Amino acid sequence: MTRRTLVVAVFLALAPGLAASQPAPTGATPPAGKAPAASKAKEAQPLSVDSDKMERFGKQSLVIFSGNVVARQNNSVQYADRVEVYLDEKGDRVLRTVSTGSVRIITRDCRTGTAQRAEYHDLEQRVVLTGNARVWHEDNVVSGETITIFMSEDRTTVEGGKQERVKGIFYPRDEDKRNGQAAARRPAEPCRN
Repeated sequence: MTRRTLVVAVFLALAPGLAASQPAPTGATPPAGKAPAASKAKEAQPLSVDSDKMERFGKQSLVIFSGNVVARQNNSVQYADRVEVYLDEKGDRVLRTVSTGSVRIITRDCRTGTAQRAEYHDLEQRVVLTGNARVWHEDNVVSGETITIFMSEDRTTVEGGKQERVKGIFYPRDEDKRNGQAAARRPAEPCRN
């Protein structure tokens, strides 16, 4: 067995709800026993995690990945030294994750965030980046001691620390991008990171 262990199959067997930890779709509630089609599509997206070590604590509903952790799902990727995954009592759903050590997150829409610690709360759809937190997209960047992203509200707050204030640099978009013409003419580019 290699030093780096691929734990995708084991992890999904232990916590099948992790792949469904995306925001729940809004709208009417389906009949009992039937998941909405959008939810099924999100569940179909596999979560793959590479790490040097994985520990599962069943009584605490906790799974810990440590050592060069790389988690991928739905064209997003997260890197960290350690990721703690807290599940509900049944182990069907991720309630919270705590990532520490050289945290870097790249979303499918090419936004990148870095921090010393990232905490994700599924029920509130909230991500908190702390410790020299920085988020950027293309040339635009914002930084502070703590960045809180409220995903379901499309809202972000940035707080400075004792030594540094919040900093942001925002560049105007060119006219083609504002009109949506640039995207139609150019093929999608991979993230530059």
